[in-house]
Amino acid sequence: MREKGLAGVGGAQGRDAMAMKLLFWELEKHLKSSSGASVVAIDNKIEQAMDLVKSHLMYAVREEVEVLKEQIKELMERNTQLEQENNLLKTLASPEQMAQFQAQVQTGSSPTGTALQPQVPCSVGSAQSLPSAPNSGSS
Repeated sequence: MREKGLAGVGGAQGRDAMAMKLLFWELEKHLKSSSGASVVAIDNKIEQAMDLVKSHLMYAVREEVEVLKEQIKELMERNTQLEQENNLLKTLASPEQMAQFQAQVQTGSSPTGTALQPQVPCSVGSAQSLPSAPNSGSS
């Protein structure tokens, strides 16, 4: 339903763009023949043009809000996935690896430093083999 609404917005924007061009053309025509009566008409045309601009901005903002909502949803899903992965890696790490990691975190050095690199392939290999076992059982 949302896709239909957005498709309708594109057509409405095209009509609005044409209407805006017509309004500005009429405004220009009225400005060239500046009489007392045309001042009221000009004010009306300006108000209509401003309403049209406001409408375009609202459409653009709504579209951007939808895009941002989708990005937030994707980032939240990714965050949940990374938290689960982090918890799994914590359970697979040996007490020595966890102590070494905690020491690096406390001293502010990079946890991906050379001291952990020789041990990471063992943990990652174990972490990769365990998740596949539950998946194969559920298939």
